Amino acid sequence: MSENRGEFATRAGFILAAAGSAIGLGNIWKFPYVAGQNGGGAFLVIYLALVFSIGLSVMLAEFAIGRAARRNPIGAFAKLKGGAWIGVDYMGVAAGFVILSFYAVVGGWTIAYTVHTLGALLETADPKVLGAFFGDFVADPKSSVLYHGLFMALTMAVVIGGVEKGIERASKILMPVLLVLLIALCLRAVTLPGAGAGLAFFLTPDFSKVGIETLHAALGQAFFSLSLGMGALLTYGSYLSRHVHLTSAALWVTGLDTLIALLAGFLILPAVFAFGFDPAAGPGLTFITLPAVFAQMPGGVLFGPLFFGLLSIAALTSAVSLLETVVAHFVDDRGMGRRAATAWAGVGIFALGIPSALSFGVLSGFTFAGRSFFDVMDYLASNIMLPLGGIAIALFAGWILLARITDEITAAGEHRFPLAVIWTWICRLVAPAAIAWILISGL
Repeated sequence: MSENRGEFATRAGFILAAAGSAIGLGNIWKFPYVAGQNGGGAFLVIYLALVFSIGLSVMLAEFAIGRAARRNPIGAFAKLKGGAWIGVDYMGVAAGFVILSFYAVVGGWTIAYTVHTLGALLETADPKVLGAFFGDFVADPKSSVLYHGLFMALTMAVVIGGVEKGIERASKILMPVLLVLLIALCLRAVTLPGAGAGLAFFLTPDFSKVGIETLHAALGQAFFSLSLGMGALLTYGSYLSRHVHLTSAALWVTGLDTLIALLAGFLILPAVFAFGFDPAAGPGLTFITLPAVFAQMPGGVLFGPLFFGLLSIAALTSAVSLLETVVAHFVDDRGMGRRAATAWAGVGIFALGIPSALSFGVLSGFTFAGRSFFDVMDYLASNIMLPLGGIAIALFAGWILLARITDEITAAGEHRFPLAVIWTWICRLVAPAAIAWILISGL
């Protein structure tokens, strides 16, 4: 490994950084409303089963490919195999570039709401008023672009510090803060009068309501909440010492990611039920319904800003991994210094994100097949790039380079891997078929 790439100094630092990559808006913003839309407890059971089977298996494959190659997604596939895999490997870096361009826009919203909930936003609990506020905010070009740029600047500030002094150091601070804030907010939510109905909805499975849509939603949420298929975890794996037990690390990351999603459910669903709102409100649950909840909640003027501050931290830890995937390509394959690579990649992603930031205002009339620019970027990444990347990683590990990847997972026999056969066939057949279902359904 070239000296200028860097390496995680500790196993704990790697686990926190990789967990930070997986833990993002998908866990705290998306998971509760997807659970709300798909029956609560039954969805949770299916989600957990898929996370710790298909999700964990693909994550382990990403870590192993990255550490075996000591390269970013493009360099990893080229170094380990090349040939027909050239082209697929670019998907990871391109996905990181595209996803972060619109993800940073939503990240900017979380910062803005942290500020606004400190002001007059929580003076009303009327969802119509709060909905109008949200609509006016995202339609304002100056505010949208400003907060998008601020979020990108924070992301660049972490990445420019390097693996150990930037990403690892920030993760060791941000991840414990995120966990403490989330637990504090959960304790407040579950003690609200009427919160029991939300807890029952979230924890009591009713499999009579389960259909193919529930299974599809759980599989999609499991795959995307773990940040699989975008090359971020592969890139983090490339900075990992050979002595770290990959299976154990993958279990820790999956466990932490799942814990945060569960805590988000314990925070949001009881609070929503306590005040009589719809748990299936969709994306508006976070930016419209929750401010209404905080406005009515005793101590809401404190817990509202804390929640959106928490959401900002979760968004930032994921954004850092996306930017690092792109930066690693410039460092590894283009020979650029980290500062220059971060500047070029960060500014380019910010520029691509400007049309997404303006999609709800001045560019709202410009659509492609009925989709705004923001929606096109989201569709391209979520429905095409990530599934293709996930399928490629699973097939590569399970069929093309199985012996090398298994050797990497066991550190040449140093670590036990008792579920090797099950992992192999999940990578070979189960994961590609399941992800292909997501891909076809998305199209």
